[in-house]
Order: sequence, then C-alpha cells, then structure tokens
Amino acid sequence: MCVGLPLCIRSVDGIAATATNGPETELIDLSLTPEAGPGDWVLTFLGAAREIISPDEAQKITAALDGLRAVMQGGGPGEAFADLEAAGPQLPPHLQAALDAGRTTG
Repeated sequence: MCVGLPLCIRSVDGIAATATNGPETELIDLSLTPEAGPGDWVLTFLGAAREIISPDEAQKITAALDGLRAVMQGGGPGEAFADLEAAGPQLPPHLQAALDAGRTTG
C-alpha cells in the first residue's frame, strides 16, 4: 500500500526539492509538479510530488496519519478525524433520492 505524505517545499533545485513536515527533511522529485515552489505543500508518494495541496488539506492529512499511528500503537485517534465525524455519514445521491421518495428496497 502506498500512503501519500504531505510535505512543504523549502527549496527547489531543478526538478528536485528539499521538503519538510515536522523535523523530517526529504529530497523529493518535482517532475510531475514543476510549478511547485518554496512554501507550497505537495502530496508525495514514494519520494515524488504528485499534486500541490492547500495548507488546510496538508494539516488534515497529517492529523489523520498521526491518528492512525496512535491507533496502531494501541492508543486512540484523538481529534484526528474530527472533520469527518462532524460531517456524519452520507448516502450517495441516487440512494438519498430513493430514500427521499419513500423507497426502502431495490
């Protein structure tokens, strides 16, 4: 399984960039996101930036990964998924329309 990691670009040298998220510093490939520059957050997979993301999105992904890490170590998720819990479950539009129309079976 491949997990995307949000990183903030600190410097760029051609198609390579130095990026961080916390104390970790990584050298990443910008071939797929040549428009990314210092200060941009990118979602990286296997050392390559795949897309530029907002700081808010980066924070949510980081919180979710921290929550998963805590659960895997025997703890609880804390507030890691608060944005999802606040939204609550939602039916796909076609099922919601059927429920609104009073249909409860196929």
